[in-house]
Amino acid sequence: MNSLTATQFHFPKQTAFYKGKVRDVYTINNEFLVMVATDRISAFDVVLPKGIPHKGQMLNQIAAKFLDATADICPSWKIASPDPMVTVGHRCEPFAVEMIVRAYLCGSAWRTYKSGVRQICGVQLPDGMRENQKFSTPIITPTTKAAIGEHDEDISREEILARGIVSKEDYEQLEKYTMAVFARGAEMAAQRGLILVDTKYEFGKKDGKIYLIDEIHTPDSSRYFYAEGYQARFEKNEPQKQLSKEFVREWLMENGFQGKDGQRVPEMTEAIVNGISQRYIELFENITGEKFSGAPYGDNIYERIESNVNNLLSRLL
Repeated sequence: MNSLTATQFHFPKQTAFYKGKVRDVYTINNEFLVMVATDRISAFDVVLPKGIPHKGQMLNQIAAKFLDATADICPSWKIASPDPMVTVGHRCEPFAVEMIVRAYLCGSAWRTYKSGVRQICGVQLPDGMRENQKFSTPIITPTTKAAIGEHDEDISREEILARGIVSKEDYEQLEKYTMAVFARGAEMAAQRGLILVDTKYEFGKKDGKIYLIDEIHTPDSSRYFYAEGYQARFEKNEPQKQLSKEFVREWLMENGFQGKDGQRVPEMTEAIVNGISQRYIELFENITGEKFSGAPYGDNIYERIESNVNNLLSRLL
């Protein structure tokens, strides 16, 4: 066993279970969540057939680091990380939108712009922009939170308010939190010689209070460029050296897969899987500035996670 792709725990006072694209989420006493970051990997809203060794641990530890580092800006759902692959926190009622913030024109936004579209999620973009160009100020391009198996959809601020998806008061607070947390993430990235290019945040509400939920500033939810050489590459129209999951999407696109009907995921050979794992380790170490130490796999991984979680729950319940 070299990856964890599925779990089936039965924790004390467990009231619900939800399987996300990457995380297995257990509801405890309708009050807390146990979020297990598995080694599953998704792209184009499709879960790929093989797990990536240590990916779950890396995502969980990066997210925990940044949730702690932004807690003075916005309260987060996180209570503790009792295991390298697990975070336990408050169960919140999630808002039905994801707040995507972009400081540069790239990825899906660039593909949309290149097709001739000049308004993304209600945000008007000027003509003449180039791939990887910095916006004058970061922009928010929200999406609706899709049901399982469906694609998230772009939506504008105006439509969110008109449809009553989020109240005006709450949405304005979400915007403030989004921009402030992004600014902190960009500042921390700059200290590591990186540029935080774009990212997404999810928020929830509990007892009338808004919390930052899920993961933040991980390579699955964010895109980073190396600051060194950015300007020279941009001026020469060369691809940026980046830290994100985009390399997985590019590999899939090169092999004819974009998550569309009738397309098949290319074969994930051992070399491909190990290569992706090594790239994630590079991402982890560059983003955190810490050496990665992978927790061992083996038959006792389930017992380890269960024991660590139960020890924490015994103090919370």
